[in-house]
Amino acid sequence: MKKCEVKNFRESLLLSKAELARKAGLSPLTIDRIEKGKTCRPETKRKVLIALGLKLTDREKIFGN
Repeated sequence: MKKCEVKNFRESLLLSKAELARKAGLSPLTIDRIEKGKTCRPETKRKVLIALGLKLTDREKIFGN
């Protein structure tokens, strides 16, 4: 299983966890859990991808599964 790349991609966009959480409609705690590799629902992954300006087809590159 590939490592979750949400943190690296978020940082490359110069976004804080709080900014990403606001854009995605999620809590900063949820973003923190995702970045630590915890599981999340497909709907949550979709929100994160859209907030990062990515396509849904980029899911495997960012979430590693």
